[in-house]
Amino acid sequence: MRYVKEIYHDVVPLKKIYKNNKPFPHIVLDNFVEEELLNNVLNEFPDLSTIENKRSFNEPKQIKFGSIGFENLSNSANQLISYFNNDIFLKYLQELTGIKEPLISDPYLSGGGYHEIKNGGVLKVHADFNRHPSLELDRRVNLLLYLNKNWKEEWGGNLELYSPNNLDEPVVKITPEFNRCVIFNTTSYTYHGHPEVISCPEEISRKSIALYYFSTGRPKSEVSEKHSTMWKEVKGETFVPDPLTIGKIIKLITPPIIFDFIKKIIKN
Repeated sequence: MRYVKEIYHDVVPLKKIYKNNKPFPHIVLDNFVEEELLNNVLNEFPDLSTIENKRSFNEPKQIKFGSIGFENLSNSANQLISYFNNDIFLKYLQELTGIKEPLISDPYLSGGGYHEIKNGGVLKVHADFNRHPSLELDRRVNLLLYLNKNWKEEWGGNLELYSPNNLDEPVVKITPEFNRCVIFNTTSYTYHGHPEVISCPEEISRKSIALYYFSTGRPKSEVSEKHSTMWKEVKGETFVPDPLTIGKIIKLITPPIIFDFIKKIIKN
């Protein structure tokens, strides 16, 4: 456990907290990582809006930026992510979460890596995609590590966790403070997000590192059809339908097998 603070090395007392937390298994670990390394990660964090190869979302459900793969990660970020993806940490996660199937890290960082949300950004309540887009593995665990020093609660951006039985109010609100790590199970009903628009100063942004872990198979009680991100309206929201682009129209009228084949050809 090289980079994790010693206070968290003993996973036994954390397992019960993780299992019993509501609305679904999760844990919040403050001052999780050695600060020298995490300070380097923060200092080397790029302005994602300015890099060429990025994921950029500007729609009613999400306004945010994300890195793609390992290409734009700094040396410090690569060092930290490599640690979180090694066998020792994977076994730690498996014991913490109580998941019986061996956990597998994502060699492509699909949807993971750097995340950045600027003033006016938002991430509506959702359940994450449940299968890896190319490896067809079951998505089981999310790890979010926040990089925001002196974040003020009035700026918004709290991670909110919801019960699938009541989406009117969150069960838990978590401020995205520096060196706060949030780990939680990922199923088709673990709804989360920050549905209120961020109102931080223009020169500040909500930064985090996101990592996702997978397995081959999952309990029968969690099995569902393969799906992408599932958005939910909360607090009286009404989503404005996203405009249909040519790409979306093609996806709607093309059989999934053919569509996935075309995507692979384009990528290559």
